[in-house]
Amino acid sequence: MATDFDQEWGRERAGGADRQVGLRLNSGPQGPFAPGGSKEFASTPAEKRAAAGVIQDELESATKSAAEHADEATSTAHKDFDGWQAAAGLKKVAESWDQQVKTLMGRLSSEKVALRGAESVFARNDTGVGSQFLKSALNGV
Repeated sequence: MATDFDQEWGRERAGGADRQVGLRLNSGPQGPFAPGGSKEFASTPAEKRAAAGVIQDELESATKSAAEHADEATSTAHKDFDGWQAAAGLKKVAESWDQQVKTLMGRLSSEKVALRGAESVFARNDTGVGSQFLKSALNGV
């Protein structure tokens, strides 16, 4: 006994032989490596250095300052609530906050180092590829 699916599939297969199938592309590849696309990366080495500077000069110091302010305020509140259950809660919140700030500072530092290192990585890659190309051209390959 054929199921409804089997019957419908059989009808579709039988009628499919008469259909014309085609493919139409609306556009070619996009991005910096596409023909006629942008010839630059998403950011220049100068923009990467500037972003690393913002992380170092603004974000890291502002984050550290905000963390210190929150630590002072939480410490004061912890003392004010001494003997209350709220004091234990504040201590737990402060520990969690400190861990999150430590994680954020580590992430900011990592991003700063990565931005500063990206320029040299691209330069080394370009030099290496260029050297390989010259060697193969000189060897008649």
